[in-house]
Amino acid sequence: MRHGKKFNHLSRKTAHRGAMLANMACSLIMHKRINTTVEKAKALRVYVEPLITKSKADTTNNRRVVFSYLKDKYAVTELFKEVSVKVADRPGGYLRIIKLGNRQGDNANMAMVELVDYNTIYNPKGNKKAAKTRRGRAKKTTEAVAANVETPAAE
Repeated sequence: MRHGKKFNHLSRKTAHRGAMLANMACSLIMHKRINTTVEKAKALRVYVEPLITKSKADTTNNRRVVFSYLKDKYAVTELFKEVSVKVADRPGGYLRIIKLGNRQGDNANMAMVELVDYNTIYNPKGNKKAAKTRRGRAKKTTEAVAANVETPAAE
């Protein structure tokens, strides 16, 4: 029976699943963005976000704990030196999962996983351009209004 087993096993044994998530986490930290299936992306979010939270406090113990998960010293260094500095003021939600559609070969749902603070293009709270309207007449500027007021008075 599967009572109380809430996480996705991803059709893998425990060791295989742990190694796969560690490799994906290292790739995500090094490249800031990876493409994978939606289910693996959701499992990766649960795996990586606590590690990023740990990296905010740069202590020897936290480095050892994160290294025990990632098993890659370059990824640990990158996480503690660069990523943790960028996400220092963010209380959580370090990853964004964007669904991409289905894969050509096996029709699997694909997604892009990225670190939120490293995407400079997508910024929902950033500078938005004013909506361009095409209806109605052009607005008169204050100078044009002032010129129209003075012209009839001069006649």
